[in-house]
Amino acid sequence: MSAAQALVPSVRRTPSVHRTPSTRRARPVHRSGPPAVRPLPAGMPREWYIDHNRRLKAMRLAVVLLDSGVYLPQQATNRRIRSTAVRLGIHRPSAITCRAVRALLA
Repeated sequence: MSAAQALVPSVRRTPSVHRTPSTRRARPVHRSGPPAVRPLPAGMPREWYIDHNRRLKAMRLAVVLLDSGVYLPQQATNRRIRSTAVRLGIHRPSAITCRAVRALLA
């Protein structure tokens, strides 16, 4: 070992893993449909399931509104939120869900 090599710290190189297109997992950037449905935990009261689904719908709508340029709760009227839901192909949100969307934008 020379003096120059002694001054340079040794770096352990791990072999790089080369993935072929068949082993690479592609993650979609934007889904055009609803997300994959997973079973909800059993044994919860009915109100819990209703609130859970309402929060999921509100988050989905809030993300689409943000992508479309609606950044302030004042811009997210019930009409705009409901027309966005129609474009997404989901059921018309209630006034409570619209309020939840605005709360997420705040």
